[in-house]
Amino acid sequence: MVEIFKVLSIALILIIAILIVKQTKPEFASILLVAGGVIISFLIVDMLEDVFGVFSKILEATHIDTELFVILLKIVGIGYFTEFGASICNDSGNSSIALKLQLAGKLTIFVMSIPIISKLIDLLVELIK
Repeated sequence: MVEIFKVLSIALILIIAILIVKQTKPEFASILLVAGGVIISFLIVDMLEDVFGVFSKILEATHIDTELFVILLKIVGIGYFTEFGASICNDSGNSSIALKLQLAGKLTIFVMSIPIISKLIDLLVELIK
């Protein structure tokens, strides 16, 4: 719970700093935006360690194929990082690049999900027989 207040505080300070910097040196506002985004991302990664611990316990208890689970985690990560990158592009006024980045993220997620779809089809075929 305390972590979200840290992230919120940094985000608010970042917004105020960007507004101030935009008035005097607009070219540094984008750099500040990216740097702040990286700092917030590192704080979020720290919170994810607890999540991975819970998931590893679930994997041990249910004996789910770890390869599929890793693919799912990668897909979620790609989705979050794509959205983060697209937000930075939008904030800097490059919405066309943001749209292309989102498309690339969606295609990457689709390609990565092929093994999962294949396993589901195999399971359905086994159930039908």
